[in-house]
Amino acid sequence: MSAQPLPRWNDELAQAYRTVRQTTASLCEDLSAEDCQLQSMADASPVKWHLAHTTWFFETFVLGDRVEPFDPAYRVLFNSYYVGVGERHPRAQRGLLSRPSLDDVWAYRRHVDAHIERWLVDTTDPAQLALLELGLHHEQQHQELILTDLKHHFGCNPLAPAYRPAPKATTDVHSPMRFVHFEGGLCEIGHAGDGFAFDNEGPRHRVWLEPFELANRLVTQGEFAAFIADGGYRRPELWLSEGWDVAQAQRWQAPLYWQPNGDGWSSFSLHGRRPLAAAEPVCHISLFEADAFARWAGARLPTEAEWEHAADAGGAQALQDAGTLLDDQRFHPAPARQGRGLQQLFGDCWEWTASAYLPYPGYAPPQGAVGEYNGKFMINQMVLRGGSCATPRSHLRSSYRNFFPAATRWQFSGLRLAR
Repeated sequence: MSAQPLPRWNDELAQAYRTVRQTTASLCEDLSAEDCQLQSMADASPVKWHLAHTTWFFETFVLGDRVEPFDPAYRVLFNSYYVGVGERHPRAQRGLLSRPSLDDVWAYRRHVDAHIERWLVDTTDPAQLALLELGLHHEQQHQELILTDLKHHFGCNPLAPAYRPAPKATTDVHSPMRFVHFEGGLCEIGHAGDGFAFDNEGPRHRVWLEPFELANRLVTQGEFAAFIADGGYRRPELWLSEGWDVAQAQRWQAPLYWQPNGDGWSSFSLHGRRPLAAAEPVCHISLFEADAFARWAGARLPTEAEWEHAADAGGAQALQDAGTLLDDQRFHPAPARQGRGLQQLFGDCWEWTASAYLPYPGYAPPQGAVGEYNGKFMINQMVLRGGSCATPRSHLRSSYRNFFPAATRWQFSGLRLAR
């Protein structure tokens, strides 16, 4: 590599690249090759596949034809949903890829990392540098998926294995739920144009909001247990029709990973199975369960515009006062801290909203295969906001739009009440 100093923007990107890639590697430090091979369902990919796919993204979209591919077969094996790139290995069969080995995948990562470092010394193309930045945020999304997918894989094991030792116990004291008032009116939402954002976060546009209130914290496991005890899963009047059908067909009786434990419940975590902590946020619930709880509580789910307006009103302090994030290495939601205003607006659990995942007025996807990143999924999905205990702090902002089908439960998804 050249000894000449990198241009400032390139140098910042190079450091960010190293940090993101090392963070991904650190998440796998305690995993065996067998751990990295598991695929417990079609929606959850093996850790090994995540390691390879994020590398495939940089090789395919950033390095492109300037570098000989590490292995031409990887172009198909580790393509996710980019039809414009070519063929794809079936998603539900990623766990069948015992070859290439995990060692081969780590070698693939080292190979691409070395070429990216060399490429960054000389490149001045803003479009290509923007693709590298997109790749970094893409890999941060997969850091979260590594944890949520691995939790599902381990959750299917009767041994209930722990990913990491349990963190120091938090004080299991409820922060009283209060509602914070917002006047609403004519507001703007969407990315304001400073720093990175995914294409689905814009254009910034005006919305009208009636006066509303948001709960100061997330709903807790203890509160959700009261919903269950009051027949929440047996009362069709609380449920959306599709949600009731899904809950009956899949025999839901509690959030994912909960099991009866004598007179109470236990839940599976990345630290193994443990008794339910009443003050921790409830997570691993679907939009349908979140909506049913809100109706039971005499409230509703917020819209994404309400959520973003509230986050913007909190300014930088809202992220500074975030709950548990990936950076904390707790890998599990924590109880809300005592404090004024909105707590846990960022971190701990993704918050379901009542908003369908649709394009903003004037939205147009980028040109080329990378334009498939977000736009083509704007159907049959619901928006979540705020990040989780598996989301890196640098990945979040008030305009960030996560999205999943309404029946999704394996993500760290919870709820905040609105009215």
